[in-house]
Formats: sequence, C-alpha cells, structure tokens
Amino acid sequence: MPDTRRNTAITQRIATWFDVAQRDLPWRRRVNGRTRDPYRALVAEFMLQQTQVSRVIEKFNAFVERFPTAASLAAASEDDVLAMWSGLGYYRRARMLHRCAQDIVNGHGGKTPSSTTELEARPGVGRYTAGAISSIVFDLPEPIVDGNVARVLLRLDGEQIQPGLTSTAHWLWQRADELVKRADRADSASPSRFNEGLMELGAVICSPRLPKCDDCPVASLCRARRQGLIDSIPAPKPASKIATLHHDCIVIEDSRKRRRVQRRDDSGLWAGLWQPPSLERPARAASRREIESWIGAPVERIDAFDHTLSHRRVRFRVWRTTSRPATLPPGHWRTRRQIESLGVSNPHRRILLEM
Repeated sequence: MPDTRRNTAITQRIATWFDVAQRDLPWRRRVNGRTRDPYRALVAEFMLQQTQVSRVIEKFNAFVERFPTAASLAAASEDDVLAMWSGLGYYRRARMLHRCAQDIVNGHGGKTPSSTTELEARPGVGRYTAGAISSIVFDLPEPIVDGNVARVLLRLDGEQIQPGLTSTAHWLWQRADELVKRADRADSASPSRFNEGLMELGAVICSPRLPKCDDCPVASLCRARRQGLIDSIPAPKPASKIATLHHDCIVIEDSRKRRRVQRRDDSGLWAGLWQPPSLERPARAASRREIESWIGAPVERIDAFDHTLSHRRVRFRVWRTTSRPATLPPGHWRTRRQIESLGVSNPHRRILLEM
C-alpha cells in the first residue's frame, strides 16, 4: 500500500475506533455536549505528566470544583493550590500550572490560547502539552508525542531505533506531524479524534508488555506485528542508577495533640511543602545519638519505610519524642484537620496523619 493511502487508513481507523472505544474520563466531557473546555484540558495535561490516569481521576474533579476557571486558580494562594494537588507528586507542576493560569488571566483575559506558539510561551507548557491542547481542544493539525504515542508509532512502522536519542525524537515528531496533517485532510478523521485516539491506543491496547493486538484497529497495518518485532520495539532504555537519600522525621506533639510542622525550602525535593521536623542526609542515616542531640530530647523509633521516586529512593525513619525537646525546631503547631489542608507530600502525609 502506498504511503499516502496507508497514512490515510491509519488516521481513519484510529479516529473511528476512538469514537466508540474511548474511556469516560472527566476531562473529556464536553461543554453543552459540543466542545471541550480548554481550561479543564490544560489542568488535565499538567496532572497527567508522569502520573497514572487512575491517580489523576481521583484528584481532577475536586481540583476543578475548587478552581473552576483560570481566574479562580490564578487568584488562589500557592498553599491552597499545593494542598489540592497533594497526592499527585511532582509538585513543581502545580506551581507551574498556577503561574500558567496567572499568565493566561493577565495576558489573555482568562482564555486559554489555541495556537501552539502562544501556548508554548506560557509557564510550564512544553511542546507536547501545547500540541495536545491545540489539537484535541481546538482541532488544529498539531502533532503530539508522549511515551504511549511513541510506542504506537515505532511499532506501526517497525522502527528499531533507540529511545532517548535526539534523532529518535526528531523522527517521532516528524512522523506524528505527517499523520495528524493527513487526519486533517481525511474524510472520516480529524486532528482531535486522531491524536486523542493515538494516545488512547497506546494506553489501553498497544501496551509495553502483552499488547492486545487482536483488538487493535490498525493491526493489519502494523509492520512490527507483521515482522514479529512487537516485543523488541521500543528497544529498552538503559537502566538508570537510583540514588538513596536518608530522612529521619520526628513526630512532636504538644499538650493539645497538635503536631509540629515546618515548610521545606522553595527549591529541591518537595519544594515548599510541609513536613514534620526532619534530618536529611544523602550518604547515611543519622544515629539515634545524633538525632537526640539534634532534637534535644530522647526519641523512640515508630516506623521505617522507603518511598521511591523516578530518580531517587528516600529511606524514611520515623521517630517520636518521649519528652518535650529543650529547644523546639523551627515550625508551627497544627491540628490534624489543619494539616489536611496543607500542601503535604504523600510520605509526609502518612507520617503526620497516620502515625
């Protein structure tokens, strides 16, 4: 089949499949049954970066109910935004979304721009997010490439090129651009339906392991399947070394059962979020004697657990003081209800509210 006919068939089949197979996700619901809400789509794209869809579903509705427009998000305090984001991780995204909303209100009257050029000029919006908003919401023929899309495109064309290389990224964006422009010209496809279908296909059918090829709308056009290369495309990325950090956290309560909390620095891991008083080291855990000297009171260990991030592992040990410290560490006293409304990372929320 000539490339033009094959590309047309790919875009039409994926768009048609998406019409009937798409999942009912809250950010896909249309305003008055017609068009997608650009602001809700923007929030969803920020949330979905490096986060599982199931976790975003748990947070999305509450977030947009609390901040239903770019203007309401822009006017909120950073603490309120971080508190509503708690549980999604990668908190820098929440700050960038907050800044993006402020930028949209100040520079665009609260309306999300439609062009990729204007979108990419907004804080925290990269090429993928700009393409997703522009194509999915405004139906413009702009390409998108994320991990799911990359896997589908590489398998469709049987490309055994190494992920992570600049040349591979160039090929993927060029191929995505070629297909979305074909979708714009095809009779039974559109940029919006094709691009979102491409992402959906990678998420639910063309999975990294055990893809459901029998359910794939473009299986007959897939060169990797025809050549028996499904399991070897994409090629595995080299394993990255994960550094281990050691955090010793102290649970301190006053006579009213309030707990001592302090805010982290505005840069680095969990920047600006709240935590119990903590002693952090990159190489080794502190000894009990060092902890008691630091806190100025005897301590007993009540728990220990690991929390793994994308590029590091944090080894937590949790301690409780058995008498009031001679000098309280910097911070504030907060009740459990007050802590629930703070921006707190998942491991620190576990320590402050469950122990």
